Amino acid sequence: MPPKRPNDDELTATQRKRQKMDSARTIAVQSMSRSAKDNSVAGPSKVTFTNSLAGLPSALDVERFAEARAFEINAMEQSMKDIKEAKTTRVWQELPRHLRRRAASHDVRRVPVRLREKARAEMDTARRKALGRSKPKRGREKRITRTESFLPRQRDKTWLETHIWHAKRMHMETIWGYKLALTPTEKSFRPSHRASVHGAILHDASYFGLIEIQGLEADMKATLDYFCDPQGPSPGAKRYTTGARVLDTHAYEPGEFPYALLGPVEIIWRPVTPTTTTKDGTSGASENVASQGTGMGKAKAKEPQQATAARTVWIRCHPSIFDGVYNAIRTSASLFLDGHNKSGGERREISIADIREHVNVFEITGPKSSQVIKGGIRPVNADKRDEFRKFWASLTDLQSAGSVPRGMVIGFKVDDPRLSFPPKNAKPKINKDDFPSLSNATITFPTSTIAQSEIWEESIRHALRKPKYKMKDIDERKSKNLVPGTPLSPERQDNRIPVLLIQRSVEKPSLISESSSSSSLRLDDNSSNGLHGWTLIVPSGWAMPFWMSLTHTGTRVGGQRERQTQVFEAGVACFPFDYPFTSSYEQQVNATAAEEQENWEKKPPAKRVNYDALGTRSPWKPDWPVVLGLQSAPTDPPGDEFDDLVPTQREEPAAANTETKPWLLCGPEVPSIVNSIFSLLNPSAGLLEEVKRLRMKRNLDPVRSGITADALWRGALVRIRVTIMGRGSPEKLASIYKSEDVELKEWIKLRAVTQGCGRQIDSDGEETQFGNTIPPSEAIIGYVTTGNYSLSRGQGFAIGAMPLARVHELKQQADKLLLGSCLYAKVRDRGATICRLVRVEILGS
Repeated sequence: MPPKRPNDDELTATQRKRQKMDSARTIAVQSMSRSAKDNSVAGPSKVTFTNSLAGLPSALDVERFAEARAFEINAMEQSMKDIKEAKTTRVWQELPRHLRRRAASHDVRRVPVRLREKARAEMDTARRKALGRSKPKRGREKRITRTESFLPRQRDKTWLETHIWHAKRMHMETIWGYKLALTPTEKSFRPSHRASVHGAILHDASYFGLIEIQGLEADMKATLDYFCDPQGPSPGAKRYTTGARVLDTHAYEPGEFPYALLGPVEIIWRPVTPTTTTKDGTSGASENVASQGTGMGKAKAKEPQQATAARTVWIRCHPSIFDGVYNAIRTSASLFLDGHNKSGGERREISIADIREHVNVFEITGPKSSQVIKGGIRPVNADKRDEFRKFWASLTDLQSAGSVPRGMVIGFKVDDPRLSFPPKNAKPKINKDDFPSLSNATITFPTSTIAQSEIWEESIRHALRKPKYKMKDIDERKSKNLVPGTPLSPERQDNRIPVLLIQRSVEKPSLISESSSSSSLRLDDNSSNGLHGWTLIVPSGWAMPFWMSLTHTGTRVGGQRERQTQVFEAGVACFPFDYPFTSSYEQQVNATAAEEQENWEKKPPAKRVNYDALGTRSPWKPDWPVVLGLQSAPTDPPGDEFDDLVPTQREEPAAANTETKPWLLCGPEVPSIVNSIFSLLNPSAGLLEEVKRLRMKRNLDPVRSGITADALWRGALVRIRVTIMGRGSPEKLASIYKSEDVELKEWIKLRAVTQGCGRQIDSDGEETQFGNTIPPSEAIIGYVTTGNYSLSRGQGFAIGAMPLARVHELKQQADKLLLGSCLYAKVRDRGATICRLVRVEILGS
């Protein structure tokens, strides 16, 4: 123990720690006794000899020598023990953060090999004995496996195959019927963003729903057209039916466009092969849809002569809308088959199957995602396709997956990733100027040949549900290698796994106008490039082998927060958070509002925001019917202490407008539609004509009964991009207001002057002059659905929604003030007193 001093209390913690370590490192020395001096065997010699060997005794008594040196030996052992106990850091604390594991506190195998012996020494003997392998108490027949012990935990939720890996490193939450990872436990917000922009980030998206449809090609086209978004190319277009590309679109209730939006879906056609001339067997929870329903209107009055082959289509959708999309497919198929069978044609069937548990899906995003794919998996040598070999060779030097055609599908077989574990990262070639050489991946075009894959076959997927060899068998084979770490050569008995690789892009959609008459007022947007990567689809049962290989290449792993941040930084709407009037959005908003309101009510009045004093009309969730003018605003402010009292006089409630139904205008043609109708004298009539044109494009009735141009115009809601013109960043549920003409003119003039001087804007003075006045709640024209500080833009940015009629008013104001295509408004957070000037842009897609 360290020596005690009278002034020990005056020492600092650092000094006491240093004193303790110095004392532990000091080896006790025995004082020289008189008996030891007389000992000629063990003691030092008093006579100095010129020959050192001459002074040595002829014989050595071991027992007497050990007794003489017993104190020194004990002092050395005690010093070694003291220094081990005095050390303040353990082995697991010496590791970098990305290698630390919660399981490492009780499992030595969780630390690197070079530190395992040291970790074993730090564990106490009793715990080491308790954690040792013991004989099972039950017999082999009654023994409970690890999988069976985890099944009771999945009664009300579903685990992914990578659940245990995520649970040790991520914050988990039950959402959408799955136990999903929200975000890593380490501080990773900015590192994850840098990984998606400069490196690579990996996300397990196996929780997405997957539906398989099988039938004749003509029947499939009619079924898909009936519930898919009519904007953009049809799901039955030739560029998609070949199976070489993936279509991203939106799903609606059958025949209800533009109302009853379900959400975004992804459609993948199986490439045409000689083996797909007859229908394949159904898989999963399949059902054959025959003549059901009540008719289909004008859908496919005459049947096309071509496309009589049996085809297979996969539809991927968000788990929150899986039931809605599944029912929409059933209804569409029933309506088509009912109309076809009534016309006297040959009886047909369409098979619909739920295959959510048949595949695993990984999303790799970032400029280095191609190198991660190239290093993490290894195609089989038996693949002789020249197009695939050319594409695979180009992945090494591919600087961005955005160079590949959008939605391109590549199918191939790979060897067991465990055979070549650990993988070696693919490194781009460097030319003489120290720049990466350009890849020739752009010369590889999407074709049905390169998209061929056996993962479409249910029999092959079922045979691969369980790997043929366990990891211990692979390790035993590796231990026989003469050179440690040498990859194993695939044998005939090893599994060959079919996979699908799909190009994935998260890009900024088109704006309302590309031209601007006042370019000095427009801000430069650095998010025009978007984010690009790959989607890897592997059979069920192979998630962990592929996951370990992909994570070992150095890529980061993201959860729900990181995935939502990627979409936000790209300037794209994220489902379901930015999709008002959908069932998933309502469920998400209601759950968040209940949680936030409960936390707000737990705080005392002096410690919580007084929304009544701030004039915040709806602090928990957006009141879209009030913004659209379909309902009147509530008279009592939120959080009033007299909410529970009954009024003495009976008041007639405000009648809601039942004729007008709210709906969200979204799709790739939104910017062009808005431009065309705003140029008309009667924009409501132009909107109705556009809806009729799109419905007739899919052979639907021109317009639903009882829908007028005024009702369609009043209920339309459009998504917008909100960019702060100065300091600050809008938060979720921030209110958007319209600025008066005089105020807006002076505000823009002030900003033009301050920007022209090339100096920092005096934000405090600007806020004192224009932003300190809180507008009335009746002046709200929209809400922010997702807002934060954008790391890619270096300023505040948000995604919101606004009635189409209000956007038209902002456009008229901009034309009157000669502002060009720039639309301006002001935004205020729900708990703030300052309004800030923002630029508003129409968001497509």
